Amino acid sequence: MLAVADSDSYLKWAACLLGDLPEGCVTELVVVRTPIAPSPEQIAAAVGTRAEGPPPVLSARSVRRLAERTRPDVILVACTGPVVDVLVAEVLDGLRPRPVFVSGLPGISVPATEKAWLFRSGCDLFVVHSEREVAEFAAIAGRLGGGGAVGLARLPFLRPEAGAGSGNRVVFATQAKVPRERERRERILLSLAELAERRPDLDVVVKLRALEGERQTHNERHHYQRLWREMGEPGRLTFAAGSMREQLERAAGFVTVSSTAALEAIAMGVPSLVLRDFGVSAEMINLVFEGSDLLGTMEELAKGDFRAASAAWCAANYFHPAERDSWTGLLTGLVAGPRVPARSLLDGPEHAAARRRARLRVEVPPKMLRAGYRAKRRMRRYLKALT
Repeated sequence: MLAVADSDSYLKWAACLLGDLPEGCVTELVVVRTPIAPSPEQIAAAVGTRAEGPPPVLSARSVRRLAERTRPDVILVACTGPVVDVLVAEVLDGLRPRPVFVSGLPGISVPATEKAWLFRSGCDLFVVHSEREVAEFAAIAGRLGGGGAVGLARLPFLRPEAGAGSGNRVVFATQAKVPRERERRERILLSLAELAERRPDLDVVVKLRALEGERQTHNERHHYQRLWREMGEPGRLTFAAGSMREQLERAAGFVTVSSTAALEAIAMGVPSLVLRDFGVSAEMINLVFEGSDLLGTMEELAKGDFRAASAAWCAANYFHPAERDSWTGLLTGLVAGPRVPARSLLDGPEHAAARRRARLRVEVPPKMLRAGYRAKRRMRRYLKALT
């Protein structure tokens, strides 16, 4: 399996998935060069201490050459949606023999969206991480068509053997997308500072996805560390990047607005809090936490009121038994048996602008673009014949 990632969160996801493959699988991990490619520090935090060393950062042309040389059975396209579409439809199109293309989402995907499915509809296997997500994306697939199978994999970093050490640290996991507003972010920082003032025995840490100047999967307009500096640093807070697991191993409490890291904290037994002050909605990416017993307020945060997740909620969301996982079985069947390649739904003119923007991000050479155009013309002729 060749895995291609384009950003920090997808790189971590890809590295973990490769580690969970059956014994005997030969794997290779690379980063495709885009404006959101992770820094060396982010790469080190995402992949940990791999025996193979840190993955190389390659141009789209070099990724194509690598695939032609190594002829992988499977290519895991661990990228943001538009980049998945361009890599599968243009950069890696025409490989012989055609590999099985696998994609998916690296964290919480509730509610399932048509956009996520559309961009990955050219892949033969779509991997998500809870039975609820499988059902929701399968319903979208049934309605829209395209794509391949939907497979279930427990999030790779939710290891049952993981356990938190004793610590005095409260970890706030930031997110680039929510909340977007400066004022809301400042309120969170002030609540954390109030907790630090009330509890001098606690080390309150703002765990950043990226340092100032580093790129992320999603753009972050109001970086928390910069905000804190502009606020005059009215309290005692520590800012840190790097490994979330290392932070949680020393944590007495965890808080977020909607980060997937909440699941990692639950797995490690760290009392947690998911802030609901800005609403519980698809826009805030926290609908999935309804019924978890973790939703609370910044007032409760300032008091250090952390709690455990509901066991029933955990069973229904991301903490299913390992034997329920289906993705490796589906993948084995796709590699071993005859198959009809997945059909992308993104060949219409309404998607031309989005695809052009994505091409610029992955620096697709003109020769590959011409091959992509030919492939799209073939697909249009095929669809016309069907109708």
